[in-house]
Amino acid sequence: MGKTVYSRNPTTAKGTIWNNPVARASAKDIRVHYKNTYETAKAIRGLSIANAKKYLNDVLAQRRCVAYTKYYGGIGRTGQASQFGKTAGRWPEKSVKVVLGLVQNLEANANAKNLKNLTIEHVQTNRAAKGRRRTYRAHGRIGPYLSSQCHVEMWATEKQQDVRKEGKNTRQVAKGKVPVGEKW
Repeated sequence: MGKTVYSRNPTTAKGTIWNNPVARASAKDIRVHYKNTYETAKAIRGLSIANAKKYLNDVLAQRRCVAYTKYYGGIGRTGQASQFGKTAGRWPEKSVKVVLGLVQNLEANANAKNLKNLTIEHVQTNRAAKGRRRTYRAHGRIGPYLSSQCHVEMWATEKQQDVRKEGKNTRQVAKGKVPVGEKW
């Protein structure tokens, strides 16, 4: 296998390349359904690694669901999806196990680089080449029997510490309004 190429590099809000260390993980040609894995991976974006692992383990135990936002045709409704402001949700066990394995790999890569307090910044799921098998039909015909595989990549960066802006002791007032307790 050659070097893994990611779709993009981490950047700051101003568009410059991120100089801080990044922990990455990816998997290619995974034999899990693309649509389920897309929704599962999307659900953990923005979470810390510890919260992502806790969430995925809760989905495996069916205490929480994966809310379906894009590929929700024919998906049943569940009350657990109301936590995300949705109605459609499922518990895609195989996809959750694969994404959980990637998160654990991401954590191991971060530990090797001595990174702490990581947040999953980027998760991307792409369709892979379909796995081809065949099924035998009536009258001697043969039909395709394809599987929808996928690629998944993710990275996590250290969460920046919030810095309070040093400012003057002035109150912000809406334009044209008189501040309370003052006369003009």
